[in-house]
Amino acid sequence: MAVRLVICNRKGGTGKTTVSVNLAAGLANKGLKVLLLDLDSQGHCSSGLGIKARDNFIHDIFHKNDANFVASLRRTDIPNLWLSPADPNFDHSQGRLDPHRLSRVLESSGVDDAFDIIIMDTPPSLDMLLRNALLAARWVIVPFVPHYLSYEGVKQLVKLMYDIKKTENPDLQLKGFLPTMASQTKRHHRQVMNDVASHFGAQRMLPPIRCDIRLVDAFAIGEPIQIFDPRSRGADDFSALCERLSDDFRTPA
Repeated sequence: MAVRLVICNRKGGTGKTTVSVNLAAGLANKGLKVLLLDLDSQGHCSSGLGIKARDNFIHDIFHKNDANFVASLRRTDIPNLWLSPADPNFDHSQGRLDPHRLSRVLESSGVDDAFDIIIMDTPPSLDMLLRNALLAARWVIVPFVPHYLSYEGVKQLVKLMYDIKKTENPDLQLKGFLPTMASQTKRHHRQVMNDVASHFGAQRMLPPIRCDIRLVDAFAIGEPIQIFDPRSRGADDFSALCERLSDDFRTPA
């Protein structure tokens, strides 16, 4: 059974999709068979991987009785990496309200047994898609920009996560907090990262992803940073993150 990992933060602009795409590509490069699910209807995972999705989307399972989830899987140009793309026309208010829909589809389709890890990129809102992801997941990574408002959003999300853990998904675990667009030279950034570490434990902090315009440039081209500019600091940071995580995901607890 695949390790299921959700990338989430209820606040927008924290780099969730950048993390999802580059983490998925980095883990695939380490030999793990990876499936990326784009639950955010903005569809930016497709852009980041240079894929033009025209039919069969991950969102079909939430509003079509005859949806073929397996047909939505696209092999990317990255060896070992597949994508189930978002439907940019999906109406978040019209989908099925079944919060266990995604988990059931992953199990019944056989996809769960075909991959080492399934990464879920989520929308920046508390809706049925985020709840589906949290109920389907084993692990959670929370990207956050190190400033005060983002820290408040982190605390709100952690409360939601633990409420779900207590009532609906006892297997759900926090893998860690991931500072994004981080700067060690900015006093406020350092202070917020220290506050998160003090509040939740230093062992919960993942290696930060620093500001790097090359990450934006890579998305514009439709390539992961490791391919677009392997010598950039963005590539270095994602390599460090993948090194930290790959052994855990290869032999899940």
